[in-house]
Order: sequence, then structure tokens, then C-alpha cells
Amino acid sequence: MPRYNVAEAKAKFSELVRRAVAGENVVLSRDNKPLLKLVPVARAARRRTPGSAKGRIWIAKDFDRPLDDFKAYS
Repeated sequence: MPRYNVAEAKAKFSELVRRAVAGENVVLSRDNKPLLKLVPVARAARRRTPGSAKGRIWIAKDFDRPLDDFKAYS
């Protein structure tokens, strides 16, 4: 996995972005230590699965009950 120091990355930023979008691992380093990794947003986000939160979400029975503070307005 090629590493690029911060100064080099600044000079070649457009090229590094193109490489990251194409799927190449682009690692930026400082003092020969990995600092960060460029990844496309679409690849970093997980795909949602319909129904994956089933059983984890609940709504209180009185969810839609008018609040006491708003009785004067109704």
C-alpha cells in the first residue's frame, strides 16, 4: 500500500482523489507514520437493510397524546 507524505499529497491531491475513487488504498503519513486514509464516501457508507431495526424501536402508547401544557391551545 503506497503512502504519501502530507506535502506530497498536497501537491498531488487531485491524483490521489482519483486513485481513491478508483478503489486504490491511499494512505497519507507524517513522519513515516500512517495518519489518514482517503476513501470514497459511497464505499465508506454501509447499505441499509430493510427491517434491520425490527424489535429495537418502540413507541410509547401515549406518544400522540396531547401535552398538558397545550390544553389552552386546543
